[in-house]
Amino acid sequence: MNTSRKKIVVAVTGASGSVYASVLLEKLQLLSDQIDDVGLVLSDNAKDVWEYELGNRSFENLPFKTYDKKDFFAPFASGSAKYDTLIVCPCSMGTMGRIATGISDDLITRAADVILKERRKLILVIRDTPYSLIHINNMKTVTEAGGIICPASPSFYSKPVDFRQLAATVVDRVIDLAGLTQQSFRWSEK
Repeated sequence: MNTSRKKIVVAVTGASGSVYASVLLEKLQLLSDQIDDVGLVLSDNAKDVWEYELGNRSFENLPFKTYDKKDFFAPFASGSAKYDTLIVCPCSMGTMGRIATGISDDLITRAADVILKERRKLILVIRDTPYSLIHINNMKTVTEAGGIICPASPSFYSKPVDFRQLAATVVDRVIDLAGLTQQSFRWSEK
């Protein structure tokens, strides 16, 4: 194993915004020279929302190993597996709440617990609006524990022409946060 390459977990919850997960997973495939492994977990609701919003089940055809949400034998359920980053995209407020309170009731929340306790990188791409005070306090708790809250708030200065390009404005930030090198639109750069 090349230790300079990243080991990443992508978790997809049932929050609206499956396009973000789809674009992220496509871009990770293109960055495979920087990645040693990608583990994928989808909640049951994530699969239903993906099919509803994107009109397909393309998550079934990805080249990444997919783990059941109750598979606590997945390597990233333990810190000894040394996964660098967990990206929850999109992240439901319920999942964020369970992460913030340390409730590890499925593989997504267990992986988040492991990433935080090992002081590795947790990125939550939250997708809800408006925020309640409970949401804000949970974001504060996750941030204080070392996680990164990256709201799925797209930018428009790159002049995206469709939903996938719009989603990419968020995904490109997530990829940067994960420490991967990519070509993307940069503000005030030619």
